[in-house]
Amino acid sequence: MNLTELEDIGIKNVGKVYHNLSYDELIKHELENGECTLTKKGATAVDTGIFTGRSPKDKYFVNADPSNKYIAWGDVNKKISAEVFAELLAVAQEQLSNKDLYITDVFCGASAASKKSIRFISEIAWQSHFVKNMFIRPTESELEVFNSDFTVLNACKAVNEKWEEHGMNSEVFVLFDVENNIAIIGGTWYGGEMKKGIFSMMNYWLPLEGKLAMHCSANVGKDGDTALFFGLSGTGKTTLSTDPHRALIGDDEHGWDNHGVFNFEGGCYAKVINLDEKSEPEIYNAIRAGALLENVVMYGEGEVDYEDGSKTENTRASYPIEHIENHKESLSAGHPKNIIFLTADAFGVLPPVSKLTKEQAMYYFLSGYTAKVAGTERGITEPVATFSSCFGEAFLPLHPTVYAKLLGDKIDKHGVNVYLVNTGWAGGPYGIGKRMSIKDTRACINAVLDGSINESEFITTTTFRLNVPTTLGDINPKVLSPREAWSDVNEFDKARDKLAQMFIDNFKKYQTADSEFDYSAAGPKIES
Repeated sequence: MNLTELEDIGIKNVGKVYHNLSYDELIKHELENGECTLTKKGATAVDTGIFTGRSPKDKYFVNADPSNKYIAWGDVNKKISAEVFAELLAVAQEQLSNKDLYITDVFCGASAASKKSIRFISEIAWQSHFVKNMFIRPTESELEVFNSDFTVLNACKAVNEKWEEHGMNSEVFVLFDVENNIAIIGGTWYGGEMKKGIFSMMNYWLPLEGKLAMHCSANVGKDGDTALFFGLSGTGKTTLSTDPHRALIGDDEHGWDNHGVFNFEGGCYAKVINLDEKSEPEIYNAIRAGALLENVVMYGEGEVDYEDGSKTENTRASYPIEHIENHKESLSAGHPKNIIFLTADAFGVLPPVSKLTKEQAMYYFLSGYTAKVAGTERGITEPVATFSSCFGEAFLPLHPTVYAKLLGDKIDKHGVNVYLVNTGWAGGPYGIGKRMSIKDTRACINAVLDGSINESEFITTTTFRLNVPTTLGDINPKVLSPREAWSDVNEFDKARDKLAQMFIDNFKKYQTADSEFDYSAAGPKIES
């Protein structure tokens, strides 16, 4: 990218342009600039400042034709005028002018028919490193003819001093102009804003082409059996899809078209709080030269204390997917055989694993129940029960039923099995019960993937009416039945009915007179 192109997007008097640096060059810049520290294993570690999670209340779309006819306006997708966008674009342009800049060109989407070319511009080396990790890295020949479809200006050092006058949430701004194919970021250094910003755009572009965009991880077995893992941050998508016996397609964002499933990204973004080499060896060993750690606590000569959450519970590592030895090189595979919805139930009510009917699958997909985990978003200090449509409502520019209809059509067409897996609490609610062990959760997942769960005897629970296996390998049968795991069954019944009512109340938004998505009959029913 030359200086003329930068001037064309309003950035003036640029110093040096560091365009598509190698990992070694980026790491050298990070360390020389004082942006990062080097860990003993060769990864670099950065602090993202006061923002250690996304700022969803600071995300806006420009209200313009024709995108405003498709966007589902509301608390998730808030409007901003073209005039205010132009003001803040000028703020970002001024911040990036008169600076040395880092420019990184990447692809989003491993499918040739669906990929987008994205250009990121920043004054900070580690942010360039982050997007190089997270997206698909073009070959040298591809870079020679690279032409961006969408540009992100990351002016994280700039703030919106007129935010109150503009009627916005804070001095932070994450803005998207769909028609002009540009996004701007200001006021927050958190790397995840760039990653999830492009994910939001893929969730806009793909469904309009009849393709499904999904907040899920994916892997594939030796026999070609693809599995999808839906869930919000902290529910286990990265951990559970990283399996030494199955090739990883990707850990967070995928598309599903007529040919199968494909990764949007070229890297992984794993939570590393309490990371343990024994229980998660693949992720632990992926954190080496080229990986970038966020907000971890360090001691001694580059040692990392993964158990220390004093900066945030949302400590993260980004790394190229090549750091996972057993990954699918094409970042794509065929149509899924199994879909697993991951939920972290803070009430300790839902079973570790349940087999869903097609109608229940639609109900739980649209409900998207989980608990937001501490640190994932600003202001969240402990798990909070939430409903997030399609397990990713914060990233859905279109109405949730658009994605649900696409999913339902594909489940029918390809005969996909769907399961609900609780990675949250058992034996009581958060604060009393214990988090499901990774060992037990993996046993549930393995039984789904190898089909052995179908050899189990199933019972149907009351209220939620979920089909639950009575035995499953070496798992304690009491764990499989949440009511038995509680010391006081009367307290369990109260918690169960409370959660059931939350589901019922939440789903009312889909029960309109003309809705084709009234799957409420597949949800919980409180017995009188």
